[in-house]
Amino acid sequence: MDKIIFATGNQGKLREIRMILEGTGLEIISMKEAGVTGDIEENGTTFKENALIKAKAVCSMTGMPALADDSGLVIDALGGEPGIHSARYLGHDTSYDIKNNDLIRRLEGVPDEKRSARFVCAIACALPDGRTFTEEAAMEGRIGYEIRGENGFGYDPIFFLPEYGCTSAEISPEEKNRISHRGKALRAMRLRLLSILDEQQEGSL
Repeated sequence: MDKIIFATGNQGKLREIRMILEGTGLEIISMKEAGVTGDIEENGTTFKENALIKAKAVCSMTGMPALADDSGLVIDALGGEPGIHSARYLGHDTSYDIKNNDLIRRLEGVPDEKRSARFVCAIACALPDGRTFTEEAAMEGRIGYEIRGENGFGYDPIFFLPEYGCTSAEISPEEKNRISHRGKALRAMRLRLLSILDEQQEGSL
């Protein structure tokens, strides 16, 4: 195993993933680079289910190892919205400026202590031999009162990190990878992948 497909078309995610998996010896390629086109229906009820659906579909289509993530923003005051529908909130093609402003508007008048939220990320790996693995992690914070920062993407500009006094779009990419939901889940998955690579190496001796 020297290549692994990451089931995303999101360039921001792809950059983060390549940074975190650097040094494993694996080349991370996108679905487009692997020649996979078309949408994969995500009809699971949890982040883990959706990640597994995508990873298994891409692995089945290509015969190659595949990684996929499903991640989203969970806001307690909104009953967990947008949750697994984060990417589709207000429509797939709606800009995140519009999505972020809408969430700020919906939380108007809600005090700091009730603006708690978390980013959740599930990473799934599907291998051609039928094995699958999942890892899940979260980053806690709260929803800010305005859009701030240029470093992140998606909901980062409204996700306030009290310990940093800024949003997750205002910290460096390196720091974000250290503390983020995706960074934590990917580091756990990285250990799994290294273990698989070790097994393969031992088997070839």
